[in-house]
Amino acid sequence: MRKNKWTVDDISQQDGKIVIVTGANSGLGFNTTKALALKGAKVIMACRNLEKGEKARQLIINEDVAVEPEVWQLDLASLESVKQFASKFTAAHERLDLLINNAGLMAIPYNKTEDGFEMQFGVNHLGHFALTSRLWPLLSGTEDSRVIQVSSLAHLIGEIRFEDIHWEKAYKKWGAYGMSKLANLLFVRELANRLTETGSGVTVAAAHPGYADTELQAKSAKMEGKQLGAKAMNLINKVVAQSGEKGALPSLYAATADGVEQGAFFGPGGMLKMQGWPVPDSPSKKLVTNEVAAQLWELSEALTSMEFRVQ
Repeated sequence: MRKNKWTVDDISQQDGKIVIVTGANSGLGFNTTKALALKGAKVIMACRNLEKGEKARQLIINEDVAVEPEVWQLDLASLESVKQFASKFTAAHERLDLLINNAGLMAIPYNKTEDGFEMQFGVNHLGHFALTSRLWPLLSGTEDSRVIQVSSLAHLIGEIRFEDIHWEKAYKKWGAYGMSKLANLLFVRELANRLTETGSGVTVAAAHPGYADTELQAKSAKMEGKQLGAKAMNLINKVVAQSGEKGALPSLYAATADGVEQGAFFGPGGMLKMQGWPVPDSPSKKLVTNEVAAQLWELSEALTSMEFRVQ
C-alpha cells in the first residue's frame, strides 16, 4: 500500500459494475454497500429480512447515491433460498463484477439450518460456498471480477471438526464461530489454488474487520434472553470498538484496490489488529493449510450436493 490511511475516498469509480453484498442491511454489509453505491456501483443487497433491508436501502438512498441499490431476499440458512436467489440473479444479469460474502452469525445458541447444518457453519461457510458456486458462471465470465470473503481474527481459535462437523456433541458457541471463520479462510485458500491452476481471471481474497461496532456482539445475548448482557456489549462496543464504517475498509480494499493478489488477506493495521486502517495480513499458517483446505472443499461439495467447478 502506498499510504498509511486508505479510506473510502480512495475507492475508484465503480460505474457500470454489478455487486452482490450479503448481509447488507446492517453493520459491515451496510457500510460496504453504501461506499460502493456512492462510487456508482449497482449493488444487490442480499438480505434475509426484507423489511430491515428496505430500511437500510432508504438510508443509503438518502445519501444521494449515484445508483440506487436493490434489496433481494437471501437466507443463507437455506440451500433452496440460495438456489432461488442465484437463479433470479442469473436470469436478470449477464455479469457479476463483485461478490462480497459478508453475512454471518457470531457465537449464537445451538441451532441448525433448514438443511440440518450447525447454524454458524451453515450460514457463515456453507451458504456462501453454495452461493459462490451457483454464481460462478457469471463471475468467471466477467472480466476482472472478484470474490471477497469476510472472515475474522476468531479463525485463530478455530478447528475444523471433521469428525463432528455439526457440533452435535459438546457444542461451544465460540468454538463453532471460530471454526466457521476458519472455514472462510480455507475456502479462499482452496479457491485461490484452483484459480491459479486454471489461470482464471477471477480474483479471490479475504478480509477481517478487527473489532468493529456491529450488531453481532449483542445478538447472542439477545437470543439467550440476556438483555443486560446485550446492553453491556453495546456499551463495550462504544468504548472499545472501531466504527462499522472503518471496519468495512479491509473488505472494500480487497474489493476495489489495484494489485490485490490471489488469495490475499487484509485487516486493520493497528494494535493487536483490532483497529486501524487496512493493511495486508496473514492467516494462521498452522490452521490454514492446503491439505485441510482441500479436504474441507470436498466435504462442502458433499454437504451442499454441489460440484463447484472452477473454470
